[in-house]
Amino acid sequence: ALKALYHLAGQPASQPVLISDLAKAGNIPKKFLEFILLSLRKGGILQSRIGKGGGYYLASPPARITLGSVVRILEGDLAPVQCLSETNYAKCDECDDEAICGIRLVMVDVNQALARVLDSLTLADMLERSETERSKRANVLD
Repeated sequence: ALKALYHLAGQPASQPVLISDLAKAGNIPKKFLEFILLSLRKGGILQSRIGKGGGYYLASPPARITLGSVVRILEGDLAPVQCLSETNYAKCDECDDEAICGIRLVMVDVNQALARVLDSLTLADMLERSETERSKRANVLD
């Protein structure tokens, strides 16, 4: 998903890209990519156009699409353990009391940190970081 979104984020706004081109650019199996892109379209990250000149494109500018929103659409939530999941909660069989479970208490911090980072990073950040590293590499080679 991130490979395809990275590629789309580098395209001019509202310029559709064919699934076959995205699959080739990201070295992603086409059938697998179709499922991912459909999920992202249903989640509001992508839009599509049918027919000649059709394909997928970002529904919003890259600076407005967070990695957290992408992960939540595809995975449901960010919880590292199911007892913290908002969408797929399940009590651990081994746990007697969630309120004092050391594992759960530590994973609350992990969950919050993960959400904070993924919700602050955007597709534009991915492009910018890649371009910065590409420039550094080019300067070293010069």
